[in-house]
Amino acid sequence: MGRFRDALAAPGLAAIAEVKRRSPSAGDLRPDADPARLAKQFDNAGAAAISILVDERFGGSLEDLAAARATTAAPLLAKGFFTEERELLNAKAAGADAVLILLRDVDDQRAAALTAYARELGIETLVEAHEANELERAIELGAEVIGINARDLETFEIDRPAQLDLVARVRHHGGVIVAESGVHSRAQGAAAELAGADAILIGSALMRAADPAARLREILARPLVKVCGLTRRDDVDAAVEAGADMLGFILAEGSPRRATEVLTVPDDCLSVAVFVGEAQDAGSNLVQLYPQEQGRVRGRDAVLLRDGETVAQVVDLPWEEQDPLHLQRAAAVAGRLMLAGRLGPDNVREAVRAIRPWAVDAASRLESEPGIKDHDKVRAFVEAAR
Repeated sequence: MGRFRDALAAPGLAAIAEVKRRSPSAGDLRPDADPARLAKQFDNAGAAAISILVDERFGGSLEDLAAARATTAAPLLAKGFFTEERELLNAKAAGADAVLILLRDVDDQRAAALTAYARELGIETLVEAHEANELERAIELGAEVIGINARDLETFEIDRPAQLDLVARVRHHGGVIVAESGVHSRAQGAAAELAGADAILIGSALMRAADPAARLREILARPLVKVCGLTRRDDVDAAVEAGADMLGFILAEGSPRRATEVLTVPDDCLSVAVFVGEAQDAGSNLVQLYPQEQGRVRGRDAVLLRDGETVAQVVDLPWEEQDPLHLQRAAAVAGRLMLAGRLGPDNVREAVRAIRPWAVDAASRLESEPGIKDHDKVRAFVEAAR
């Protein structure tokens, strides 16, 4: 292990913040980017590591890497199209802690030689795959840090669902998995996290932002905010506009907030179908499943599922009852916690400070009547939860 890998493997979702002036797909992003200044800002904003483009096609150079090294102690990834040992030596001399190895550009023999030479130099490698065959090659190579890129480097097309499928395939592999490209929101970062990624690499979203460091903090901020019990398109749009990350649709019989279906949501948000007793395929990104309880619409606590696998615990109140020890119960939960139970604009901030949950979930206290959201309350709740 090395400090690059260790930084990405720390608990929670880590981020590699990327400095690049331009890209072949999008053109100029931030032509005047100062790598020294940005590297220091990203370090202060919570980046686990910083990627510096050193290829001239991206407006980068080894001088940029050296400039960044002079201002931060954070692990630095030299990102370029490396195929020769001397290129790794030059990156090491400029201050790299790790280098990118693109399996698209090298065969297995060359990849093995480069990773072996990197170890001799005392630097690490991020071995990048884009499709299933390359992912298998990375595993066979014994890569400790594997990047899975949502962008096809030939067509520049982004396919996040395919990327997340690959991430999920190796979530128990034992190495560190980095989801690369296509992350522009908290929910997209969370989608990679729930699929099994240890870290995300964020480039264009930061370089296009007026304040790149503030944008990084925003994407990494927790808790995520879920607005549940949505039944109307107008309410979905209002929740999205307010900044909600997850949009919940209750499909359980007997609920006063029962929706007829999961409505479409923007791709920078996550949809959640809520069931009681048994989950069904409703076309949602996630499923929130409550147990059945005799004489009640649902049992108390739930699990959050991705493709049938539990990815978070939901701590709720019993149906139409209070519990003075609710927050204490929540505080005892290990792992990802979604806190629910009569949350609203007036009490969510205190709950977040007390529990530090991964996500918060509200429904009834954001309504003008069951199933109909009060848009002012929705906005106030999202703002207070942040």
